[in-house]
Amino acid sequence: MIRVHNYFHKLKEMGASDLHLAADRPPMYRASGEVQPIPGEPVLSDAELRDILREAVSETDWNQFETCHDLDFATAVDGLARFRGNYLEQHNGVSAVFRMVPEEIIPAEKLGLSAAITNLADLDAGLVLVTGPTGSGKSTTLAAIIDLVNRNHAKHIVTIEDPVEFVHQNKRSILSHRQVGPDTDAFADALKAAVRQDADVILVGEMRDYETISLALEAASMGVLVFGTLHTNGASKTVDRIIDAFPADQQDQARNNLAESLAAVVSQLLARREGGGRVGVHEILLRTSGLPGAIRDGKTAMLNSVIESGAAAGMQSMDACLMRLVREGTIAGHEAYLKANDKKQFQRWAEG
Repeated sequence: MIRVHNYFHKLKEMGASDLHLAADRPPMYRASGEVQPIPGEPVLSDAELRDILREAVSETDWNQFETCHDLDFATAVDGLARFRGNYLEQHNGVSAVFRMVPEEIIPAEKLGLSAAITNLADLDAGLVLVTGPTGSGKSTTLAAIIDLVNRNHAKHIVTIEDPVEFVHQNKRSILSHRQVGPDTDAFADALKAAVRQDADVILVGEMRDYETISLALEAASMGVLVFGTLHTNGASKTVDRIIDAFPADQQDQARNNLAESLAAVVSQLLARREGGGRVGVHEILLRTSGLPGAIRDGKTAMLNSVIESGAAAGMQSMDACLMRLVREGTIAGHEAYLKANDKKQFQRWAEG
């Protein structure tokens, strides 16, 4: 057996999400947001860890790592899970981080996603952004939405990722999974091609540069349903991030295009659940009659008012979601205080 797979099995046994390996440190795992040593595992030297990591990838990938000192890839262990891996060099040797990606997509029903989020799978066109920090569950939420499209609609879905995380089996829809590197040179190249490939739905794993963002907006304006992710917190910061990606002389046009195309922004955090585990916390902005004008006029501060006035349609602020979870007993008040934007509402729990 490939030695790193032993750690993968322990990861699953402990209900952990991530494996951290570093030279001169014992193997570590992350569970419920906290990193801690795997019990009983010895410290790994740099030479030992290099041998372990080398046997887990192809010779081509290892040569790339030795040249670039970074490597992103995905691997699967039959009957266990897929893993997204990253190798890196640091000051005292080699390190690696593996994120567990379940082989089976967790359905929206089991995730407890609200109707406002699951209904996004029924849209015909537009840009839907799922945002949040690294490790906040964006990929899991998007996989559940894509699974709903796959179960309920007969469409062609193209996913573009680096690397491919969740692999969907064809149900009512046909899926094409494309990985940047092996299958296409760049996100932008795959986006250009997807429009010519009769795609009804496109998933862009990460909208990280001007060209990718521009092409995603263009595809959405052409009648394609585009899902993408950004590392932003909240709807207003997300809209600003999109516009700021464009050169100054193109930003007015970008505002117009985004105003016409934006269908929803779902911002996500993970909070510690009382009794163990974690729960998703969502801010939800949906398209309303007032949304395009606020974007077009650059009044992103008004988006909070749009969210507050849209509660009947399923919109909610992050703080409103946190307060509901506290009142339900799902999370502790102190946890909500730490995650809240307006901490005054949660001040009574500040000391835990």
